[in-house]
Amino acid sequence: MGEQSMKILIAGCGIGGLAAALSLYEAGFRDLSLVEAAPAVRPYGAGVNLQPNAVRELAALGLYEEIAARSATIGRLGYHNHLGQTVWHERRGLAAGHRHPQLAVHRGELLTVLAEAVTRRLGPGAIRTDAKVTGFERAGEGRLRVRLAHRRGGTAKEGVTGSTTGAGLLIGADGIRSAVRATLYPREGAPPASGTVVWRGITRVRPFLGGDSMVVMGDGRWKVVVYPLAGTPGTDGLVPVNWAASRAAAPGEPVDGATRPVPRSAFAPHFDTWALGDLRLREVLAGPDPVVQFPLIDRDPLPRWSFGRVTLLGDSAHAMAPMGSNATTQAIVDARALAHALARDPDAGRDPERALLAYDRERRPAMNRLALMSRAKGPEAVIDLACERAPDGFGRIGEVIDRSELVALTRSYARAGHFDARAANLPSPYSTRASAPAPAAAPAPGVVPA
Repeated sequence: MGEQSMKILIAGCGIGGLAAALSLYEAGFRDLSLVEAAPAVRPYGAGVNLQPNAVRELAALGLYEEIAARSATIGRLGYHNHLGQTVWHERRGLAAGHRHPQLAVHRGELLTVLAEAVTRRLGPGAIRTDAKVTGFERAGEGRLRVRLAHRRGGTAKEGVTGSTTGAGLLIGADGIRSAVRATLYPREGAPPASGTVVWRGITRVRPFLGGDSMVVMGDGRWKVVVYPLAGTPGTDGLVPVNWAASRAAAPGEPVDGATRPVPRSAFAPHFDTWALGDLRLREVLAGPDPVVQFPLIDRDPLPRWSFGRVTLLGDSAHAMAPMGSNATTQAIVDARALAHALARDPDAGRDPERALLAYDRERRPAMNRLALMSRAKGPEAVIDLACERAPDGFGRIGEVIDRSELVALTRSYARAGHFDARAANLPSPYSTRASAPAPAAAPAPGVVPA
């Protein structure tokens, strides 16, 4: 693609915003800048999963090796009840016949790789920190006036100043509480509460279940998700393991929507007796206090993402519950799809509206479906179903849930997210140059019978 002249401003330097900058640069757009509300782009957060379709797109950007070196390869996924009985078990990534693996990586590591790539390719001035987008308005033919807020001295205590900047295209990648989205939908309000609270952390433990397993366990109300973040133990023989514990409110129970530090005694004792093979939840959830408790929230689906020269991607467009481990994956795919839509429209450099609507039509319906499926617990619903039908456990899962029902619940989610092998094994539909080669595929044994 030739160079494109339109000035593009990306609000937010999370995974989606950084992936959008790299994808647009690959597509020939050079007048790119990103603004970030934080005083620096810092590595923070916990673990995220990259499904094979996202790994394919990162490989197309030439980042596969760097990201894979910082990740664990997930080869198995199991859904289990609180007694350690298996409800559903399947192979993942390369072990399931994908051309690309499923990777589990610390969000901060992924953010670092993407931010460093942006700096190398776009230049050190591409990212402007301490600059929060607060809104925008149209400023004549083909222009937007974007409002920014800055904290004096880098802290809110010293007050906030404002400024404006111009852009020919504004991409809202500013998260679940997006100011760009709020400007497009001023009556929407705060994200709706789900009634579930979550605690997350990372603990170093010995590798469990072969070192490549993602485990989800639940009893119908409490749940825990555990997976490794490195494939090779350190010199101490331990690997970092991401965990997320959650509890759903009982009927009529007041919902605590606050984010606050709490002692581990607020949740960890419930899991003391939970175990699966050599995985002991008591060990995984051990550690110092406090732990941050936060509400599980998402966003209602939107009827439209793109308006004129403004569009949304990632959590700004379709923040979804983490059931199914898809938010990061879909933000990356959004970024690639958006850049591709702009690159293939010959008039996008002058007027991007048609390209933005094409991106909207391609991505929004599927993401709205996926967000609603995630809200309904996605594939993890099989655990609740098993606990509802057999609260004291079962002898054989087939006596409780028919295999066809299990297959339908798990496979439909993968198809909706386009990370089933049939879709994810296709060449990237979004490359605007030759893609990086894929890792070698493993044999395709398919799903392991539950």
